[in-house]
Amino acid sequence: MPEEKERWLPDPTTLSHLARQLSTVTITPPVQNVNDLHSDRLSVGQRVADRVATVIGGWRFIITQTCILVLWIAANTYLVMHYREKSFDPYPFILLNLVLSFQAAYTGPIVMMSQNRQNEKDRLAAQSDYECNLRAEEEVRVIMEHLVYQDQMLDAIQARLGLKATLERSEDSHGLA
Repeated sequence: MPEEKERWLPDPTTLSHLARQLSTVTITPPVQNVNDLHSDRLSVGQRVADRVATVIGGWRFIITQTCILVLWIAANTYLVMHYREKSFDPYPFILLNLVLSFQAAYTGPIVMMSQNRQNEKDRLAAQSDYECNLRAEEEVRVIMEHLVYQDQMLDAIQARLGLKATLERSEDSHGLA
């Protein structure tokens, strides 16, 4: 009877090989949300720069600024035509040009800082994706090796039971092959 029991046990060399493969799988930390990691590290100045870039890059700002510019030009044109001495910025609107230059001088670098941080965040996300893909690839490899091992074990069991020949004869008789 002990011989029958041993007959059903898998080959110990195959089991030790599988155990060695499973031991090489490294336990990695869980995937982290890059957005949370990035926003936790921002200083107050960086948050302000991101907020300014968000406001300046929106339609609300563009429409508001366009309305202000049209009102500025219309008011000064009207004042020049009717009350020449009360016009605060007559044509060619030098004060308006100064204000717009001042705005461009400050918003340009602020928007660039925000874009640089977004690029850094994108690099972190790409690195996180790469690490996640490596983990998934390793897990799929281990699963596939385990499935191959299971197939070998099932083939060995079928061969020991003599089922393989019986199954093949059954398929041949039913025309399944």
